[in-house]
Amino acid sequence: MTVAVDTNILVRFVMNDDPAQAQAAFKLLTEADMIAVATPALCELVWVLRNVYRFKPAQLADAILAILNVKNLITNRAAAEFGLSLLEAGGDFADGVIAFEGKWLGGDTFVSFDRKAVSLLLASGQSAQLL
Repeated sequence: MTVAVDTNILVRFVMNDDPAQAQAAFKLLTEADMIAVATPALCELVWVLRNVYRFKPAQLADAILAILNVKNLITNRAAAEFGLSLLEAGGDFADGVIAFEGKWLGGDTFVSFDRKAVSLLLASGQSAQLL
């Protein structure tokens, strides 16, 4: 079976806080022929883990890496890795994903009201502008 998973599947996989749902999520992710994870689902996962479960940045990175290491998982790995690099630099995972995918779509400069995101992107050699 080839599947595209919702964020709640990823949350149950990471958190194992509802035994029945966690078992179903684990079974799906380990038995599917291919698992498609959209980058918005990864961004939502980070948001849920940070805001609901109070994960710290290192725990968030570990959770994303656990998802990325699932066999047969397809995602925009480069965007996820860029999101991780921004997260590890003290920024927001989603800002990194947005900057990466925006550049991939043809945008040459990331523009935001978020001073921290712009500063971190500039420090990483990306083109970014504070509006």
